[in-house]
Amino acid sequence: MSSFNWSAEAEKLWDKNSEIWNLKSREMWEEGSRKDIISFFEKHVKKGSLVCDLGCGDGYGSYKLALAGYNVAGIDVSEEMIQKAQALNAETSAEFKKGDISCLPIKDEAIDAVLAINSLEWTESPLEVLKEMNRVVKTGGRACIGILGPTAAPRINSFRRLYKEKVICNTMMPWEFEKLSEENGWKKIDEIGVYKKASEQLPKGSLTADLKQALSFMWIFMLENKKQEGNG
Repeated sequence: MSSFNWSAEAEKLWDKNSEIWNLKSREMWEEGSRKDIISFFEKHVKKGSLVCDLGCGDGYGSYKLALAGYNVAGIDVSEEMIQKAQALNAETSAEFKKGDISCLPIKDEAIDAVLAINSLEWTESPLEVLKEMNRVVKTGGRACIGILGPTAAPRINSFRRLYKEKVICNTMMPWEFEKLSEENGWKKIDEIGVYKKASEQLPKGSLTADLKQALSFMWIFMLENKKQEGNG
């Protein structure tokens, strides 16, 4: 499979899974693992800002952002997902475009913030996505990034790589993403952890940040674009 095309394979997978994802996305954003993301976002990004939802899926996160008063543009590799996002957002001003988030069709310093929830792991190079975000987000702008934690068991998506099979998931831990972002033009300014019910009962006040991340289902970072020489 020497001609393996990551972006094309990702598109096929998410086209295939679009119906299943669509059935559960509302619950995730309203009551589940993503329910606190928009309020967290509102703490750090002014209403009326231009926000790009990277890997927007069926557009429910974009829908929530639009209702909260943001100008939203969503990008996803799956045409099926884009169509669902457009239908869901028919009554909002949100706009959607099919594309690869590692090569954004956006001018330098053109947007105020990005939202990327569990999407960087599904790209061939999360580093390239970070660099693209660094390029298109204004200096001092924001990036709200969700990375699945250890208790989400995301390895099921990349386990087959251990058999030297081609996979389209770059499983990484929250602390790995944090270091990658810090080394590539971003500064962490806030964060929240999302936990499974069983670990929600555990006292975490005395735990270090890395141990809290180790218990998480997902870790949500708020980053500030501090730019780097040569990155815009």
